[in-house]
Amino acid sequence: MRAEVVGSLLRPDYLVAARKELEAGEIDPARFKEVEDRAVDEAIDLQVAAGIDVVTDGEQRRYAFFGHLVDSMSGFDKFGGWAIPFRDEKGEQLVFKRPVVVEKLQPLRSMAAEDFTYLRARTKHPAKVTLISAQQAAAYYDPEKSKGAYATRDAYLDDIVRYSRREVDELARLGCTYVQIDAPQYAALLDPELREGYRKRGSDPEKLIDTCIEMDNAIIEDHPGVRFAMHICRGNNQSKFYAAGDYEPIARIFERTKFDRFLLEYDDERSGGFEPLKHVPEDRTVVLGLVTSKKPALESEEELKRRIVEAARYVPLERLALSPQCGFASTMEGNRLTADDQRRKLELVGRVADAVWG
Repeated sequence: MRAEVVGSLLRPDYLVAARKELEAGEIDPARFKEVEDRAVDEAIDLQVAAGIDVVTDGEQRRYAFFGHLVDSMSGFDKFGGWAIPFRDEKGEQLVFKRPVVVEKLQPLRSMAAEDFTYLRARTKHPAKVTLISAQQAAAYYDPEKSKGAYATRDAYLDDIVRYSRREVDELARLGCTYVQIDAPQYAALLDPELREGYRKRGSDPEKLIDTCIEMDNAIIEDHPGVRFAMHICRGNNQSKFYAAGDYEPIARIFERTKFDRFLLEYDDERSGGFEPLKHVPEDRTVVLGLVTSKKPALESEEELKRRIVEAARYVPLERLALSPQCGFASTMEGNRLTADDQRRKLELVGRVADAVWG
């Protein structure tokens, strides 16, 4: 598998409109499901035509990349959490409201098993499912707003790990052989400014990394036959980011987690160099996120090939692959590029992967 997507694809206008109609009570869930199915079918066709080796459902059924967790559980206030600022190179900012847990979590349905079953039935290609890391879910705990549901963050995370592992068990039972864990919150532990913020709030970033590694391993371990990947980026919301820095401060994630593949953001200077890849064990694969999903300009094929060769100084070519640096629509709004831009980006990934690896 040399050509991948990270997960999300732009939502078509008709799907965005239908979700608003559903929320307003103007269409029923059965009709909305038909619209979602159409969007998933188109997402699959797009990836296959572009030469992508392993496909997702484009996260078309989610309002955000973490929607599988929030919508499958009772207990979350969807927009009541602390706000996180995203920015771009021009200094433009937006504030994104996160969910917050306010009641003890109770599963309403599976997180992604139904989505995988539909995806599996619609393609002959290898298919993967995306879930979020325990550390990402940790951001949805607020000491004041959540204490009525869980006295401590650890008590909440115990449920997150338990329910996430149960979901992986169900996916494996249904024949899923590839699960990707999205962990953008790790970016807060590689960014020097954000690390200092943790220290000022009384948390040791180094201990947090160790704890997060333990939680991620607890979710994925002992699932023979399932390939696990971790995706790390520095924030991706409407073409904006929230962190910067290279992977060295969190490099022991490569060494101590049990993931088979690492999908890593590498589309610009905010990601630093390839040197931290020297920590990746010899039995793991690195998927280089060299193609940006944030901007419409198309990268040069020769430049991508040059950077792949550069990365191969640290990880042999046979253990490398290629992808966009993140999803195209981590939230329903999507990044600031068109469906045609997205198609060209995916075709570029497929074309370069074919040229480099055959």
